[in-house]
Amino acid sequence: MTGPDGEVVGLHGVSVVRSGNRLLDEIDWRVGEGERWVLLGPNGSGKTTLVSVAATYLWPSHGTVSVLGRAVGAVDVRELRRRIGIVSASLEMRIPAGLTALDVVVAGATGAIAPWWDRPSQVTVDRAADRLDVVGCSALSDRLFDLLSSGERQRVQIARALMLDPALLLLDEPAAGLDLGAREQLAVLLARLNAGSDLAATVVVTHHVEEIAPGTTHALVLRAGRVLAAGPVAEIVTGDVLTEAFGLPLRVERIGGRFVAQASGPGVATIP
Repeated sequence: MTGPDGEVVGLHGVSVVRSGNRLLDEIDWRVGEGERWVLLGPNGSGKTTLVSVAATYLWPSHGTVSVLGRAVGAVDVRELRRRIGIVSASLEMRIPAGLTALDVVVAGATGAIAPWWDRPSQVTVDRAADRLDVVGCSALSDRLFDLLSSGERQRVQIARALMLDPALLLLDEPAAGLDLGAREQLAVLLARLNAGSDLAATVVVTHHVEEIAPGTTHALVLRAGRVLAAGPVAEIVTGDVLTEAFGLPLRVERIGGRFVAQASGPGVATIP
């Protein structure tokens, strides 16, 4: 279910104004089928707001939004949300205590937070177990979700999102709060998912270029609610673009398929 020319998300002239503050300002953005996007930008640049618009949970003040080939506002968004997988801190906070990792993933089959009102079939339970295996969390099936590490909870959330067979997968700062080991495990998982030809169009929000997984195809950089640059990742994730975005001289290199950013220029201390 896509729009013209395989369009999965289409934003045209989108602005979001709340309490007199312009959170997004005239955004034009297109996500195509099979594309893997990273959203970069400093705090307050509008990344989470943009993802909320794409997820159909935030209505723009101006402009038009189409998701999965349907104009938002002309369709029941609940139909669209059944094909959108979301991983976010706000979703994690809504998951009640007492659920196992498997419970959390099973609930994802219907988009619910908890499976208390459903009687999942054995097929659904088996599918949830398979999704846990995909993200490397089979051994955590019977563990309480709230007792898992931050990295484990993020991977279980991804398994939950994959239960929908999403046409659009949105990950809002999935590496936030993770230690180095958990961050690298997540990067390896996302690289593996990116390599799959059947994966949905994906959008990953991050502050850090080191978290951009191999296989990412496109990048969008925001600054103060506006698009600073968008296009193929190799053309956009550069020192010049990120220097302008973050207001700090930055040098960007690519090592082993991964990006690394470092402050550069006069006054920046270096280690011999």
